[in-house]
Amino acid sequence: MSTTDTSQTGSSVINTQGLSKAYGDVQALKSLDLQVPKNSIFGFLGPNGSGKTTTIKLLLGLARPTAGGGSIFGLDIVRDSAKIRKRIGYLAQDPRFYDFMTARETLRFKAGFFYRGPKTEIESRIAETLELVGLAEKADRSIKGFSGGERQRLGIAQAQINYPDLLILDEPAAALDPMGRHDVLEVMEQLQKHTTIFYSTHILDDVQRVSDAVAILDHGELVAQAPIEDLLTGGDGTVYSLILRGDATQAQVQVAGQAWVSNVKVSSANGRTTWQVTVTDEAAAEAHLLRLVLSDEQLSVTNFGRKTFQLEEVFLNTVEGSRLEIEEGGDHG
Repeated sequence: MSTTDTSQTGSSVINTQGLSKAYGDVQALKSLDLQVPKNSIFGFLGPNGSGKTTTIKLLLGLARPTAGGGSIFGLDIVRDSAKIRKRIGYLAQDPRFYDFMTARETLRFKAGFFYRGPKTEIESRIAETLELVGLAEKADRSIKGFSGGERQRLGIAQAQINYPDLLILDEPAAALDPMGRHDVLEVMEQLQKHTTIFYSTHILDDVQRVSDAVAILDHGELVAQAPIEDLLTGGDGTVYSLILRGDATQAQVQVAGQAWVSNVKVSSANGRTTWQVTVTDEAAAEAHLLRLVLSDEQLSVTNFGRKTFQLEEVFLNTVEGSRLEIEEGGDHG
């Protein structure tokens, strides 16, 4: 469905360079460098007040940057804002509808802003969109009776009706129950075939489930940006987790001495020893780590595997780490 724009920078749909926004003495966004890959589901995370909404306003041309700039589809977000908006679908955090209308009538009304072709083509597009978001069977029912999840899916349908090359969704599942959230995330996964999805959220489980890449803001600053797989493996190297029985002292010395091992974190409880081994060479670790440990006849290994982090753990560590750096910088300043 989406068109291809060869003027885009590389394979990124959104690129910002030093994008900043101040409101008086308050620096809402500080020198943001952001790259959103084409056809990705990009999670934009941060605590309340971190600058997520400010960033969305700048990308949509609803606010002007104080410094820096950016591009979408290779077009300047300030100079070419009108052209950009024609190719974007946007869902606000709390979409509002005329409750007396049906879902089909709502999309027909919205489609009227974009299409001037034959009525049959417009109706076909509406039917296709309702099917895509799972509302085909409720297309002619009053919106007044829709659940929260159904309203959000209708909101995504409205944003998608113009075949956008980029969907910007502001907290699309924030107020929904688990079933409603599941439905919205399922729609997002379906839409990824057709468009790039950039969405802000604070629901970390949702991000871990559907996102390809993630950026984390805190106090207006970008503190992390990476593919989701890199974040969930710790970022600084692959970590292997081992649970051992027996005296692990000698084995620890041997493992820590390997050139491809950068750190061995040890904890003990209930007669068992747990290692978190950070490695710089995954192939070497797969070939030798377990063999090295098992060569010590005093040890038995009850659990072995690559450690994966939960996004909540990564998020909290990242935000707390960035705040500690700011505090230490202030102490030395």
